[in-house]
Amino acid sequence: MKMVCAVIKPFKLDDVREALSGVGVQGITVTEVKGFGRQKGHTELYRGAEYVVDFLPKVKIEVAVDETDVDRVIEAITNSANTGKIGDGKIFVYDLGQVIRIRTGETGADAL
Repeated sequence: MKMVCAVIKPFKLDDVREALSGVGVQGITVTEVKGFGRQKGHTELYRGAEYVVDFLPKVKIEVAVDETDVDRVIEAITNSANTGKIGDGKIFVYDLGQVIRIRTGETGADAL
């Protein structure tokens, strides 16, 4: 089992959710986060004063999937979140040691 974690631009969330549903993902966790990468934020003008926005708003999506589905999930996220501009985000994949469904006590792939 793998955890696929993607940090994307907020306005791409609906596109990514639809793409993940299209490849059979049954559940995702979404968190509003802030961060920066190579772009290091940007400057904005507010009431005539210029200020620096260090951390940009992003959305973090987490999906627990079986190892056989990882490539399809990554492809769905990549295709739907891509704008071709800086700040599109990143995808991280890491191992899940154990998964337990609280309601039924199911473990492993059955709990997904």
